Amino acid sequence: MNHAENYLAINRASWNQKTAVHLTSDFYDLDSFLKGKSSLNDIELKLLGDVSGKSILHLQCHFGQDTISLSRLGASVTGVDLADKAIDSARQIAEQTQSNARFINCDIYDLPLHLHEKFDIVFTSYGTIGWLPDLDKWASVIAHFLKPGGQFVFVEFHPVVWMFDDQFENVSYTYHNSGAIVETETGTYADKDADITQSCVMWNHGISEVLNSLIKNGLEINSFDEYDYSPYRCFNHTNEYEPGKYRIQHLGDKIPMVFSLKATYKGNL
Repeated sequence: MNHAENYLAINRASWNQKTAVHLTSDFYDLDSFLKGKSSLNDIELKLLGDVSGKSILHLQCHFGQDTISLSRLGASVTGVDLADKAIDSARQIAEQTQSNARFINCDIYDLPLHLHEKFDIVFTSYGTIGWLPDLDKWASVIAHFLKPGGQFVFVEFHPVVWMFDDQFENVSYTYHNSGAIVETETGTYADKDADITQSCVMWNHGISEVLNSLIKNGLEINSFDEYDYSPYRCFNHTNEYEPGKYRIQHLGDKIPMVFSLKATYKGNL
């Protein structure tokens, strides 16, 4: 099997398997979420601002916690994800929480075949673009779904993080996109002891690749920030130095762990 060519099937199977574990994990804390706790972090909330009355397209939404959290803030939200089991769960959770969020199951590159409207905001966050081989195509999808003057809000783990091995001891991967990275892992970031093993196909994307793909597709960068912490304890050897802020213990504040950007769609160039 050519893993790069079959990445959609491989990654869909991987995320379907992870979903079952994630739904019951402390990491996602679904019980608190069902009782009204938001899953959104300060970084994205500050970038999003007041979303009441706005239409939002949430790309790569997993099982929909952020999508539903946005709907709780008064937005009309559509979530999209490749994994059918994640979307099935998202729809069930939306029904349980009486959310008007809606969900679409497809590869985001194919989304224009399934959705025919424009949005005030396109949003995506944390561990998304590494599953995509082509950022120009990704940015074209974002532009396609934004109204003129609409905004793209993006928060993602910094590409420097993905240069290290899992223990953050050695630089094992290139910063730039040098092709598909095929790996098999046990457990999952949400439960490292989970009794699951799955293959996955990923790509590293440097900051210049991200920014240039958006600029090329008619988006004007309004802000770009880097953070020396992660809001999630999803990596090995993490230390919570402030509530809800995690760093790699032996690296401290020496590396960027997250970046964020906000961009405005100016129309086709």
